[in-house]
Amino acid sequence: MQHPLLQSLQPDAHPNIPDLRIGDTVRVHARIVEGSRERVQVFQGVVIRVSGSNKTAGSSFTVRRVASHGIGVERTFLLHSPRVEKVEVLRHNKVRRSKLYFLRGRTGKAARLKEVSK
Repeated sequence: MQHPLLQSLQPDAHPNIPDLRIGDTVRVHARIVEGSRERVQVFQGVVIRVSGSNKTAGSSFTVRRVASHGIGVERTFLLHSPRVEKVEVLRHNKVRRSKLYFLRGRTGKAARLKEVSK
């Protein structure tokens, strides 16, 4: 049971962000400011880390993708940030760990995760 004042400080759930799990392949639509212009950039990859629960204000998630020439790129997004426009979950993968840092050392087929069959 939380104090009513603490409950009032909790942010409302972001309507365009579903419940994220480790190992999900997601497509994040983030707003980027370039000078006076603003555009939406899509970042697609695997969620390797979720920091905090989906209810706390400071919660974030890290997405990793492999760019051209096999270079890995990781990007951390704040869950309740107005810069995150929406998150699409493309597939759920089977994982046995809470942090998928071991994917950093793997390339090619070794970096694949098995999809959860529904």
